[in-house]
Amino acid sequence: MVEDMNQVEVNTFAVGDKVKGTVTKVEEKQVLVDLANSKVDGIVPISELSSLHVEKASDVVSVGDELELIVTKVEEEQLIVSKRKVDAELAWEEMVSRFENGTVFEAEVKDVVKGGLVVDLGVRGFVPASLVEDHFVEDFTDYKGRTLTFKIVELDREKNRLILSHRAVVEAQKVEKKQQALHGIEVGQEVEGTVQRLTDFGAFVDIGGVDGLVHISQLSHQHVEKPSDVVTEGQSVRVKVLGIDRDNERISLSIKDTQPGPWEEAADKIQKGSVLTGEVKRLVTFGAFVEVLPGVEGLVHVSQISHKHVATPHEALKEGQEVQVKVLDLNVSEQRLSLSIKELLEKEHAEEITDYELPEESRGFQLGDMIGDKLKGLK
Repeated sequence: MVEDMNQVEVNTFAVGDKVKGTVTKVEEKQVLVDLANSKVDGIVPISELSSLHVEKASDVVSVGDELELIVTKVEEEQLIVSKRKVDAELAWEEMVSRFENGTVFEAEVKDVVKGGLVVDLGVRGFVPASLVEDHFVEDFTDYKGRTLTFKIVELDREKNRLILSHRAVVEAQKVEKKQQALHGIEVGQEVEGTVQRLTDFGAFVDIGGVDGLVHISQLSHQHVEKPSDVVTEGQSVRVKVLGIDRDNERISLSIKDTQPGPWEEAADKIQKGSVLTGEVKRLVTFGAFVEVLPGVEGLVHVSQISHKHVATPHEALKEGQEVQVKVLDLNVSEQRLSLSIKELLEKEHAEEITDYELPEESRGFQLGDMIGDKLKGLK
């Protein structure tokens, strides 16, 4: 009689019916559920617990969990039900909505497989390796269990195909951050940045989501042969904004302008009349430029090169030559320094004259002696 009643009970359900059940027992490969309004138990095979591969049923459900289920098979005295199919139906509706609206959402990476990542969204979502980050990643092992933001880039419900991208989210965030940065800075502003990459003509510096170029001429007050002599990738630097082209997303920066200039130091180290040692840097028709401090050059006018007449500086000097100079005048505000080599040469010449001694036979020579000799000749 009981068997007849159970049979009647089973026959009241059909494949496709949705039912609610409470987990009463969790076995290794299946789960038993107490179905609402039914005297027979439901069985959820481990393959019907999730859209992902499950090793143990206990990894997915626990005793007492209430589940939304769908009948997949009617057998004598029992019903085979699926949690996976109910989850999938609800999930597909949600995925279609997210895809159409371009929704960005968070999800946990459930597994790392060959070619990418797997995400459980009620349906299996796949993230190809090329769509994980905006840069190359050699090993995805540590991505398992991480929660990332995603966007659906491809959806085909009939083929059960759901492609996700974390890279699209990262790139969109960078674009937004870049626009905010472009509109949040002003010419003349000084900000902190990080050197991103070096080129032959300068360094690109990230100043909070947007890169700006520090031209090689703006790296230092001193002459720079190559950017790597001054900065390195990853280095934190302070820069000044020289120019902004928002339409073309270009920013010109300077490191040099955030540092004390050599002429500021010159005021403390150089005084009028002092004697300095410098290097001849350039020869021009009207004189020679001599560097007396790093970045500080002064002009030795052609008339101040030698005590002798000099037609062109090339007659007396050559580039790279070390010389001693005397400071004639200093104007820090106009960055002008007047120097003289001749002044020092004249000093040496005067010393030579001072040290000159008359021949021994000429010492004590008197005018009266000469007149006396002449008078004797007249006698």
